Amino acid sequence: MTLEQNPLSLAQADGITKKSNKTHIWKWLFAILIAVSIAWLIDGRFHQSTEKSGKTKFNPNSMPTPVSVAKPAQRDINVYLDSLGTVTPRNTVVVTSLVNGQVLNLFFNEGQMVKKGQLLALIDTRPYEIQLAQAEGQLLKDKALLDNALLDLDRYKTLIGQSSISKQTLDTQDSLVRQYHGAVAIDQSQLDNAKLQLSYCHITAPISGRIGLRQVDPGNIIQSANTTGIATITQLQPITALFSIPEDNLPAVVLRMKSASNVAIDAFDRGQKIKLASGALLTPDNLIDTTTGSIKMRALFKNDDGALFPNQFVNIKLLVDVQKNAIVIPMAALQRGKNGDYVYVVNQGNSVTLRPVKTGNVEGEFISIIQGLSLQDEVVIDGIDKLRDGAKIKIATTGTGAAAAQKNASSKAEHDPAKSRAGWHKKQNAE
Repeated sequence: MTLEQNPLSLAQADGITKKSNKTHIWKWLFAILIAVSIAWLIDGRFHQSTEKSGKTKFNPNSMPTPVSVAKPAQRDINVYLDSLGTVTPRNTVVVTSLVNGQVLNLFFNEGQMVKKGQLLALIDTRPYEIQLAQAEGQLLKDKALLDNALLDLDRYKTLIGQSSISKQTLDTQDSLVRQYHGAVAIDQSQLDNAKLQLSYCHITAPISGRIGLRQVDPGNIIQSANTTGIATITQLQPITALFSIPEDNLPAVVLRMKSASNVAIDAFDRGQKIKLASGALLTPDNLIDTTTGSIKMRALFKNDDGALFPNQFVNIKLLVDVQKNAIVIPMAALQRGKNGDYVYVVNQGNSVTLRPVKTGNVEGEFISIIQGLSLQDEVVIDGIDKLRDGAKIKIATTGTGAAAAQKNASSKAEHDPAKSRAGWHKKQNAE
């Protein structure tokens, strides 16, 4: 008899199969649980060992780290007040027409530098030439009448002495002469006005500067009431910059203005990396803005190279003081931690010590140290990321102040792959 023929045997076999499957599932779950537990224990011990190793001091027996060092320098350091400013032109003029007429020609290119008095545009002069001719003719007419009235007046004066005419006739003639004098004066003023209107047809630059985009084309009819004008001229040399400082810094600036003939100001680009121009403080505003607690100031720049452009955003550095005989180090030597600023000082045994310092003012790539360093110390300026307190070092380059920073920059430039490739191509081209 087969299993198919025996229903009881078939059911027993099916039960055995299900029981076996459940047993395998439990075995797999148990194995996964053991693997997870082992992984958790290993990870916990790894973190504990890592934390312990992080808390331990640097191993003094490790290999020395190559570093570059520099000695602090003593020099004067400038104290600057930083602010945000906007370049503003000294003068801006909209070139408009004072007469109505057709534009015959334009004598400038957009963006051109123009000089004061330079011819910019020409308006049709024929209507104003006709008005000038009419005024000249009227003046000649009234002058002739005046001359005739003067001759008659002289005759009447002779006749009044001979008692040939009445006094009233003489007075009437004298009044007529004065009337003609007035008519001649009016004619002369009308003639001058006609000449003035004719001169307005030749539009010239009122100031020197850069001319903007033109607003009219030759052939257009221009009106004196047009506010857009022909173009706009902006003075670029010299040029100014407007900026604001907090009212708390105003006394220091005023004191600097009294002690120095010119308060130096530098204008930098948006990234404060490129100095665009150097100038001087022109004047502060006459009141403090109560809404912001600041006061506006204006600086003046010669701008001979045209580096400053109207409405340009600039970073302003205002020189308010000079710190004499300050101890300075390169900025690369200064590190910042949770307990404050510190540097690595070189010991006699070619090791380093972490020393907290108190910093002062910053000027360029250098910072002054108020407390914590002396001129006899040496600080690490390169290779700091691999150092710990008490680590051994191997001095690669040594310098003082700017010299060490220069060597450090040169060393980085030499190891710059892009610059190395450029030098290789240059050498190949030369060969």
